Amino acid sequence: MSGETFMLTGSMGCIGAWTLRNLVQEGVRVIATDLATDPVRPAQVMTDAELARITWAKLDVTDLNAVKQLVAAEGVTHIIHLAGLQVPFCRANPSLGAAVNVVGTVNLFEAARAHWGQVRGFTYASSLAVLGPAKYYPDTPVKDDVPLLPATLYGVYKQANEGTAKIYWQDWQIPSIGLRPYIVYGVARDQGMTSDIAKALLAVAAGRPYHIRFGGPVGLQYADDVAKMFIACARSGYAGAAACNLRNDVVDVGEFVALVKERYPQAQITYNADNLLPFPYDLDDSGLRSILGTIPHKPLGEAIEETVRQFEALIAAGRIDLRQLDA
Repeated sequence: MSGETFMLTGSMGCIGAWTLRNLVQEGVRVIATDLATDPVRPAQVMTDAELARITWAKLDVTDLNAVKQLVAAEGVTHIIHLAGLQVPFCRANPSLGAAVNVVGTVNLFEAARAHWGQVRGFTYASSLAVLGPAKYYPDTPVKDDVPLLPATLYGVYKQANEGTAKIYWQDWQIPSIGLRPYIVYGVARDQGMTSDIAKALLAVAAGRPYHIRFGGPVGLQYADDVAKMFIACARSGYAGAAACNLRNDVVDVGEFVALVKERYPQAQITYNADNLLPFPYDLDDSGLRSILGTIPHKPLGEAIEETVRQFEALIAAGRIDLRQLDA
């Protein structure tokens, strides 16, 4: 859309890479920010010509002045805030985790507040980690407004982000939408236990065996769909402070493996049926549907095939590190 300038934080992550891809392919001006400067993951889902159309900026989200200055200087109209340290990093260094995940998010809200009017939309990554174990949510599907019972520092920090968003709407009418992904899969998803779903598809493309370390029912969201959700939320014109569950495909890991083997009989994928992830999987996404109307959702079978094709092309071009399969 003309007149738009999107700024992404955490651009070098998986969702960031797919968000950049979607915006560039739309012809939107994009300011991609991160502490990292080598676009390893974006290069897995974008061509060199597409990468060249992005304005890259090194940004530390804990630096309030730098964040404000960049939003002003680049005429940013929409912010998608994805920067954050994941569970193991927050556990290893709680102070840094809080600085990046909590203070960094406050700084993005401050920049939006300082330039609201120029800035017209703000969406950020929350997480399913704000919820506690599934046993605490007997009423299903689990709605957006259930009690938040995070069991990790990362989840506590994301809960703080959602609380921050509510106060910025209450006190200054700065609207926002936070999204709570569960298992995001696709090309460029290569970190954390739940990346095992994506790595299993990489293993299929590479002709290698792979063991998924968990089993049971889970919620799966294709990375391209999630990117589209963030973009649509930033453009939605929503007035309020929403924090929305994502749903899309709810399947047992065994079902997922069967779907893969149906399409790729040579696949050597196993899984640990006894190791269940500690989150509710049956999530109500009616809150997000009420905002967007239609939820981006590529059917699971199609997404599996698309991902394997993309991985095969990356392997053939020598553009992906297969050592991640051993991590």
